[in-house]
Amino acid sequence: MTGDAAESGDRVDFGGDVVLVTGAGSGLGRAYSRLLAARGARVVVNDLGTGPDGRGRDGSVAEQVVDEIVAAGGEAAADGHSVADPEGAEGAVQTAIERYGRLDAVVNNAGIVRYGGFHRMRHDDVEAVLDVHLGGSALVTRASWPHLAAGGHGRVVLTSSSIGLLGTPGQAAYGAAKSALAGMTRALAAAGAGRGIRVNALAPMAVTRLNEEVMAEMFGAESRRLTPELVAPVAAYLAHRDCRLNGEVLSAAAGRVARFALGHSVAGEWLHTPEQVGEALEAGADRPLRWWSDPAEEEVCGVR
Repeated sequence: MTGDAAESGDRVDFGGDVVLVTGAGSGLGRAYSRLLAARGARVVVNDLGTGPDGRGRDGSVAEQVVDEIVAAGGEAAADGHSVADPEGAEGAVQTAIERYGRLDAVVNNAGIVRYGGFHRMRHDDVEAVLDVHLGGSALVTRASWPHLAAGGHGRVVLTSSSIGLLGTPGQAAYGAAKSALAGMTRALAAAGAGRGIRVNALAPMAVTRLNEEVMAEMFGAESRRLTPELVAPVAAYLAHRDCRLNGEVLSAAAGRVARFALGHSVAGEWLHTPEQVGEALEAGADRPLRWWSDPAEEEVCGVR
């Protein structure tokens, strides 16, 4: 599919391109892997098989997704490396190279959650969340970079978060990681532009095993619309060699997609004293962001 073909509505087909998907054993990663394989990609399904909090290990999780893909006529390989350490990230990439001889795209989806008030979170909990979301994405992308550049059409998908970017109680470490990934997207997009590598981020909103209770509390019965399968087409598009976007952060939920915009507004000019700054800024201070308190009154990514 060329860019012109994409505009004309032709089928998005990966034609044997090799895509590494991390955290692909369930939820969003599983949906991404299945769709990519159905569209002709050879998929490396990476997953440790941990619990939602990152503890434990089950090597059969990735194998089960591979079995599903193969049964549907696709091609995939399982990988059980941890993306949170340099050797594991290198190992995941090497699985693609050893099995298929190349790597065309990486979808950094692996993540864990550890909820808790910020003042009560232990250091190892904060560290674990940052290591998987932010560190893992950086390590896998760095290990993939030479292979993506070699093909001249490499694609990197990072995973930010609509909830993480907008802010929600009990997820300070998660929000920090997801906001950092939005910034890293723009930095890597600039770094890869001359090498044919395009880097974008996906900020999905979907019900998975990581967030079932939180999403049910926030959206009630409407959470049934927030399926991983309705996010997967956006991930597949961003991973395709003909995707022309670069440095974007896209939110995706319930079949809708939108761009996150980074900008600023001018609160005042020629402010010389703290009093003048306060007067200029406090005009809008009575409208704080409280979207999590009553989601029925707010529209988040097109989902009410």
